[in-house]
Amino acid sequence: MGLHTGEVDVIRDLYSRFRVLIHEIAKFGVVGVLAFVITIGLTNALHSGAGLSPVMATTVATIVATVFAFFGNRQWAFKHRRGKGLGREGLLFFFFNGIGLVIQDGAVAIAQHGYGRKDPLALNIALVLGVGVATLIRLYCYRRWVFLAPPVEPPAAEQLEPETSGR
Repeated sequence: MGLHTGEVDVIRDLYSRFRVLIHEIAKFGVVGVLAFVITIGLTNALHSGAGLSPVMATTVATIVATVFAFFGNRQWAFKHRRGKGLGREGLLFFFFNGIGLVIQDGAVAIAQHGYGRKDPLALNIALVLGVGVATLIRLYCYRRWVFLAPPVEPPAAEQLEPETSGR
């Protein structure tokens, strides 16, 4: 049982309508997965290897991953949305990532101080939950305020049919 012509048309139309969003989310996801690996790996290395507290390890790792994510998102995922300048984008990006950092640190702090858990498993579970919530917020904020959609171009004068007068 295959797809019928009508079903293919519906899928094609949906893809056309949401093509930019699909590509943005996919690229944001790739950058995010790499930033996630940096966050988890560095958090564990700093906590277990270097002996930093769970919250401090999460903070340092998240800052490093944020710098990576900024360049990955700006240069690749949202490249087509540039327009308001590196300074504005950077300021807003790091502001919203600061909110994400508070969410992630809050999840780790609750595990550490609220539940008295400092073991790597509890740290990683709390961190993954915090990253998940923060990621949803960041995606919305990036699309809404940081990497703005290019302005819709009005039809070019050449595309308009000149009115002919009966002279």
